[in-house]
Amino acid sequence: MARAGFYPVESGRISFRRDGNWYSDEERIDNPRIAMLFSRSLHQGHDGGWYLQVAEERAPITVEDTPYVVRTVEQDADGGLATILNDGEREPLDPGSLEVGADNVLYCRVKGGDLRARFLRPAYYHLSRYFEADGDRFFIRVRDRRYPLRTTSADHSQI
Repeated sequence: MARAGFYPVESGRISFRRDGNWYSDEERIDNPRIAMLFSRSLHQGHDGGWYLQVAEERAPITVEDTPYVVRTVEQDADGGLATILNDGEREPLDPGSLEVGADNVLYCRVKGGDLRARFLRPAYYHLSRYFEADGDRFFIRVRDRRYPLRTTSADHSQI
């Protein structure tokens, strides 16, 4: 019996870009089910490269900045914050992991602290109501505790 293959992945160059969207060649993949399938099928190889794995089918991909993006931020019942990622997962936000990178892009650690996620603009705005300034230093206040917003000049993309 013939097996339905995952040939659309092999037909073009697949990439996940900093805008939080998947692309095949230069065309954005607008189908939300395919985008979610790709986000949930993302794996990192031993060489540090990324690939999609669906059943037995595997295809290398390009990750432009980070493999995950924060789509939204929600408040927990206990006053903490949670992120909703592009793979649909809801994860507690570790405020101590927040850092501001080049072009004032906000990042946090996800997936057990192993990877970075880039905040999309709407998520950044959701979080902004928790920001505080003290002179030229910025903080986030969560559960009545202030966490400094670190800045990084190094390129930590994909880490």
